[in-house]
Amino acid sequence: MAGQRQTVRDGLLVGAIGYVSVALFFTLFDLLAGRGPVFTLNVLGKVMFRGARDAAILQLPIPADVGAMAMYNFFHLVVALAVGLFVTWLVEQVESRPERGIVVMVVILGGYVGTVLTVARLSAGIAPLLPFWTVVVVNTLAAAGGGFFLARAHPGLWQRVRNASFG
Repeated sequence: MAGQRQTVRDGLLVGAIGYVSVALFFTLFDLLAGRGPVFTLNVLGKVMFRGARDAAILQLPIPADVGAMAMYNFFHLVVALAVGLFVTWLVEQVESRPERGIVVMVVILGGYVGTVLTVARLSAGIAPLLPFWTVVVVNTLAAAGGGFFLARAHPGLWQRVRNASFG
């Protein structure tokens, strides 16, 4: 039971790291672009929950939609926490059976690529406001942050996977 609680705690932390990484990246991105700190959050909220699809009508100035931003923020938090829990569960599977390591790495990498491609496809209509490179960078930052945490929480795991997989 204690091990399961630790897995859940770690999964929630990994999800929170990913969530915060994305939020900080887009806040900085928007500030540097001179659009205000919640521009991307506002656009994504309007696209996802208000049906806005045309990048031309989402150009500056864009009125803030606090409700859409809150709903998108909640959605993003739930997804990030779910991903964190799933990835941490996968790492626990490898911890108990290191020979599963290569399969788990392929699943995690596939999830990363799938996420990037899905977000890029779903946001194609607003690509001028949310360029593909930002989707790649932000997902890489989130994955690296979560991966760093998990590597510290499971010291020596990579070595055990390597030894079990490649002798």
